[in-house]
Amino acid sequence: MPVALVTGASAGLGVEFTRQLSKRGYRLVLAARRKDRLDALAAELGNARAVGIDLGAAGAVDRLMGDIADHGETVEVLINNAGFGIVGPVARTDPGRLRQLVDLNVAALTELSRAVLPAMLERNSGAIVNVASTAAFQPCPGFAAYGASKAYVLSFTEALHEELRGTAIKVSALCPGPTRTEFGEVAGFDNKLGAALDKLSMDAASVVRMGLDSLDRNRAIRVTGALNKVGAAATRFLPRSLLRRIAGAAKL
Repeated sequence: MPVALVTGASAGLGVEFTRQLSKRGYRLVLAARRKDRLDALAAELGNARAVGIDLGAAGAVDRLMGDIADHGETVEVLINNAGFGIVGPVARTDPGRLRQLVDLNVAALTELSRAVLPAMLERNSGAIVNVASTAAFQPCPGFAAYGASKAYVLSFTEALHEELRGTAIKVSALCPGPTRTEFGEVAGFDNKLGAALDKLSMDAASVVRMGLDSLDRNRAIRVTGALNKVGAAATRFLPRSLLRRIAGAAKL
């Protein structure tokens, strides 16, 4: 049975991905740590099941894929949305938390992409959205590990898109700017910063619509919002030394 697998499905963009994919007629597998939220969302949708799992934990991707196989399901659409950020200087950040970020934002996304690709290639059908960020386009002092993880996601997705050229498999990186979700609260934004970003934020439903539209068109990269597009494009024309200083002056 073909399904759409959405990670980080318990909040924010993940919830919107599930709702919009459900309206497109997909059966859904929802994966995240907060099983209670997933169960409520699955009940709301009526065509979904929940898997409570911490994808940053060792062996979690293998367990999730085993669970999908045990249910006779095949992943037709993969939404790699799970991830989080950490605000603050690297030297004062808990090292365990940094490792968790890399394990979830980078390792789990890579492993899941690898896990679903052989069957997609055999069928010559399938689609992957990897959620990156506008933070991927420049270094992010004060948000260093998150920005670096999303730069990886962007580069990995672009390369994967090109590797699959000539097949019917679609791969797209979604690069939102500030979005009204729980992200800032989890990352540790203070009230002043959170309020400032909220004024610039897009709603999650609009971001997801843009992401799925880009996937339909098999666009390798989608930056959401006019200002975000200008900012991302501008980074191509600035020397890295200057870009670092600008980012440092505006650090979180």
